[in-house]
Amino acid sequence: MMVAVNTIRIQKGKGEEVASRFAQPKSVHTFEGFIRMEVWMKEDSPEYDELKVCTTWEARRFFDNWLESRESQKAHGSGNGRPASSEPSPILGNELTTFTVKAQHLPAAKAE
Repeated sequence: MMVAVNTIRIQKGKGEEVASRFAQPKSVHTFEGFIRMEVWMKEDSPEYDELKVCTTWEARRFFDNWLESRESQKAHGSGNGRPASSEPSPILGNELTTFTVKAQHLPAAKAE
């Protein structure tokens, strides 16, 4: 199992606006090997807002397939499904990091 974390730096005060873009599932949840996606907002960031978009996958190859699909869409001008905007993007930058899950603990089953 692996986790990909896309850390997105956003203009201060625009974090909620960008986070709302993730409220409805897009296509990532339809890909083979996808387990879950979580969007985290950093608390009390003084200079800029920060989101972490975390996706969990059964194996690295499934994430790579999804990533390759996104790159192909960009190369062929498929975009992200949002209409073009005349507003400048509030996104300042991003960094993608990946992790291999070495241990996981789930809640204990409750006794009846």
